[in-house]
Amino acid sequence: MSNTEFSCLTTITQSVPHTDAKKACALLTRYLKDIPTWPQLPKKTFLENMYVQFSEGFPGVVVENNRIYIDTEKDFTKSLEALYQAYLENDVNKYPVSKDYAQGLYALLEQEGLSPKAVKGCVTGPLSWGMTITDQNKRAILYHEILGDAVPKFLKLKVAWEEKQLQKISKNTIMFVDEPYMASYGSSIAAGVFSKPEKIVEMINEVFDGISGLKAIHCCGNTDWAILLKTKMDILNFDAYAYASSLALYPDEVKKFISRGGCVAWGIVPNQMAPLLKESVASLKDRLEEAMAPFTRNGLSIKDIVKHSLLLPCCGLNALTEDGTEQALKLLTGLSAEMRKKYL
Repeated sequence: MSNTEFSCLTTITQSVPHTDAKKACALLTRYLKDIPTWPQLPKKTFLENMYVQFSEGFPGVVVENNRIYIDTEKDFTKSLEALYQAYLENDVNKYPVSKDYAQGLYALLEQEGLSPKAVKGCVTGPLSWGMTITDQNKRAILYHEILGDAVPKFLKLKVAWEEKQLQKISKNTIMFVDEPYMASYGSSIAAGVFSKPEKIVEMINEVFDGISGLKAIHCCGNTDWAILLKTKMDILNFDAYAYASSLALYPDEVKKFISRGGCVAWGIVPNQMAPLLKESVASLKDRLEEAMAPFTRNGLSIKDIVKHSLLLPCCGLNALTEDGTEQALKLLTGLSAEMRKKYL
C-alpha cells in the first residue's frame, strides 16, 4: 500500500455492542478483510470503557465500583519515577493493556488466517483522557501540576505497546488517537491547557511519537480542524454523516494535507439504529460525494480525494444492536465497492 492511498477501503472506530470478544472479532474480520481492527466491548465490562481501557499503571489510578479516578493524596512518587524512566528508555513492555481491559485485542491476536493490507488499533488521546479522568475531587487530571505532564508520556507508551502487538498481524499499522473532547474546543469548559492550540498539537504529537506506522486522529464532533491538521497525523477521521460542513470550512488546509499524502477517513455510515435503517448504499454514496464536493473546487480532483480516502461508520457502533452492527458493515463495504468501481 503506497503511503495513504487507501482508495476508499474500510475499517471502523473500535466499539461494538457485543459481549463476546471472539464473536465480535469474527464479524469484523469477515467484513473488514483489508484493514481489520480489534473490538472494544464497553457493554461487557466497565474496564473496556475507552477511558478506563488505557488507564492501567497510571500513577495513583483507582478503578472501583464502576468509577475511575486518580488518588493524588496517595504517594505516587515511585510509580511516577517508574513511568518517566520507562518513557526515557522507551520501555513499552512496562505498560501493556491486559486481557481484562481489552479482550477484543487478544481475540484478534489469536485469530488465524488473517492476511490484511494493514491492521488498525487505537488509544484514547491525551486531551480526552486527561480531561475526562479526574482526581478524587473531580478535577481533571490534565490540570494537575505534576501528573498532567505525565498523561501524553503514559499514552505514548500504551500505544507503542499495542502497535507492537498488532505488528504480529501486519507490518502495516494504523493507530488512531481518539480525541472526542476536541469537539469542546472553544467552549467555556475547555479552558487552561486545552485552550492553547500549540499545547494541543504538542501533546498529540508526543503520543504520535510512540507510533511507527500511520498516525490518525479521530474526532466525531465539530472542532477547529486547522489545529489538528498541524499535528504529525497522516489520517484525519471525522463524522462526515453529521458534520461534513465543518471540515468544508477548511478547504485550503485539507488540500495541503491531501497534497502532502494525507488521507481523510470519512465517517459516513450512521451509528444509531433509526438513521441506519433509513439508509442504503445509494443514499450514502450521494451523501459522501456531497461531502467530498467542496474540496474539488480547490484544484483537487474527486479521483485524488477518493484515492486518499478511508470509509468508516461515523463513530463507535456500541449504540447499535448486534444485527445493526452487521447492517452498518454491509452498507460500509457496499459503499466502498461502489466508490472504487466508479472512480478507480
